[in-house]
Order: sequence, then structure tokens, then C-alpha cells
Amino acid sequence: MSKSAILWNVGDKWTVEDVQLTEPRAGEVLVKIAASGLCHSDDHYATGDQPAALPVVGGHEGAGVVEAVGPGVTRVKPGDHVVLVFNVPCGDCGYCNTGHQNLCIYNPPKADPLPPAFSARGQAVPAIAELGTFGEYTVVTEARCIKIAEDIPLASAALLGCAVITGWGAATYLGEVKPGETVVVIGSGGVGVNSLQGARSAGADIIVAVDPVEYKREQAVRFGATHTAASVEEASALIAEITKGAMADVAILSVGVGDGSVLQDTTRLTKPGGRTVITSVTPAASDTVKLNLFEFALSEKTLRGNVYGGTNVYRDVPLLLGLYQRGKLELDGLITTTYALDDINQGYADMHAGKNLRGVLVFD
Repeated sequence: MSKSAILWNVGDKWTVEDVQLTEPRAGEVLVKIAASGLCHSDDHYATGDQPAALPVVGGHEGAGVVEAVGPGVTRVKPGDHVVLVFNVPCGDCGYCNTGHQNLCIYNPPKADPLPPAFSARGQAVPAIAELGTFGEYTVVTEARCIKIAEDIPLASAALLGCAVITGWGAATYLGEVKPGETVVVIGSGGVGVNSLQGARSAGADIIVAVDPVEYKREQAVRFGATHTAASVEEASALIAEITKGAMADVAILSVGVGDGSVLQDTTRLTKPGGRTVITSVTPAASDTVKLNLFEFALSEKTLRGNVYGGTNVYRDVPLLLGLYQRGKLELDGLITTTYALDDINQGYADMHAGKNLRGVLVFD
């Protein structure tokens, strides 16, 4: 018996209740969760912006300690500290073989699907991203476990499961930021500030963070911003002044909930040939955007989506942990507030109020 946070219906709050977990089956691992980030993506299930079959056990950004393993598991053993990841590459499909592991069509790797590991109120309950890190324990496939050093704080490591890798990759891989370039990141939450870190890591010269919340603008400087603005309009004037009218090389849209009406203003922050990366999740029912295609096409600009930062988790989680250990990537400072599992709804209320870069559930 364990406790997990479950979403039963769109519009509900998360309910913390007893769940039953299967023993680890072939290829599976039982993990005692140490920490789980309160990502906005889970909240999209609650608002209905991201349609899903409900109920679900929440949480897809976590880290913990392996308690037990099922038959055939070779990747980890009991006692190992692990980061849990989704978008796991199979290593054999066309996407994996061309360096696009984040788009793997066999995610999880090819296998006959097993029934959900969780059950509650007498019924099976699937887990978000087949992880379910909003709870004391979870059972996942071994492919979703990346072993890490035991001296790395698990609360900080948990954020590599989504926020860090998605934001950092938005700048380094999808935005293709180059040394000396000018980058603007709209939204300085848990993902956006990691795009700032990615831009800094890639050698950007001017990095502008845009956020209406003063606290987040202040924090953005810590994570790499050289300048800040409270709005896109303010940022446009600032970038035009700094670059003498040339504008930015890269714009990254990373607000909590996307809105197609801001796309034109976002792309106009970039120069001819500029790149725009959309990280924000827009409600699935939204199918309109505001964009002058004549202007966009004749300025040879590029627009890209963002799936997990364009990363390969098996390469990039260790890479980012190495940067962290050498003081070149900030993880600890991303955690604004920690919460007990029973306080998960307060954590999401604080996220909506703009109080946190990242709220994190911590377990004893």
C-alpha cells in the first residue's frame, strides 16, 4: 500500500489517497520516490488543456531510490539512485537512428504493454507518462531509470526529468543558439529559466528574459539573463535598442499556457532568418494563430515545436549532471518551495500565483 495523488476528472483538485501497486514485473523497477517537481504539464490535465483518459496518477518529473527489481532487469539494482524520464528512445527506429530520439515512435521501447501498475478505489489507474511520481512509490520500466551518483541531491536531480532538459534543449538543440547571438525567452518559470541557462551555456551574448512577475525577472538574472522586460512590447523596444534594430537571433516562447494570438509578436522579436521555438503547451482545442505569413516567409524565419528539448535522455541527463557537478548549471536554486504530498494543491496554487520557479514535492 502506498499513497499517490490522483486526478479523477477535469476540473478536480488532486486527491491524495491509498493506492495498490503491483510487484515489479519482468523489466520493471519499484522506486521509492524522494522528490517530484510540480510541472505545469500535469496541471494541463486538470484544466483539460491536454486531453487524457482519466483518472490518472500524476507526476512525471521525479527521482528516487530503487527498492526492488523484476526479472531480467540489468540497468539498475536495489539501492541505486535514479532520475525517472519519459520519451525513452528504443534505439532502433528511424527517429532514433537519425538523432531524433525524443521523437521515438516506440516510446516506451517495443514491448507488449502491461496493465497499469497502480489501482485505487477498486480499479486500475494509469500513470502520467507511465511514471506517476506524485506518490511515495512507483513501478516503472527499467528503461525509464537513469542511474545517478548518490551524492547528488535527489530533489535537484528530479528536475532533470522535465523542466531542465526541456528548457535547456529548447535553446541549445532546437534554437541552435550560437556564441555571440541574441536570445529572448518569454516566460521565466521552471522551463523558461532553463532556456536561459541553455542560451548562456551555448555562448549567447545578449539574453533577454520576459515575464510580468517581478520576482521571476529578478531570478532570471541568476540563471543567465543579461536583460529583463515585463512584456513583449517592452522587450521589443529593448532588443531593438541593444541590437541597433537588428533584433534577436532566437526567440523561445515558454509561458505557462500558450496562446496563438501572441505568435506574431513573438516572431517579430527575431531578425530575418531568426528562429522561434514554441515550448508552451496551448490548449488542444485551440487551432488558430495570428501570424502574417507574407512577412514571415519573406524574412526566411523558422518556427519549431519542442518535444523534450530535442534531447536524448541517455546522453543529456548525464551531460547536464556533469555540468551541475562542475558548477556550470544551476539546479538547487530552481527549487523555490518544497511541499508535502498532502499539500500538492497548494503547490499548484502557488504556481498559478507566480510564486515559484519550481515547487517540489518531497518525501521522507
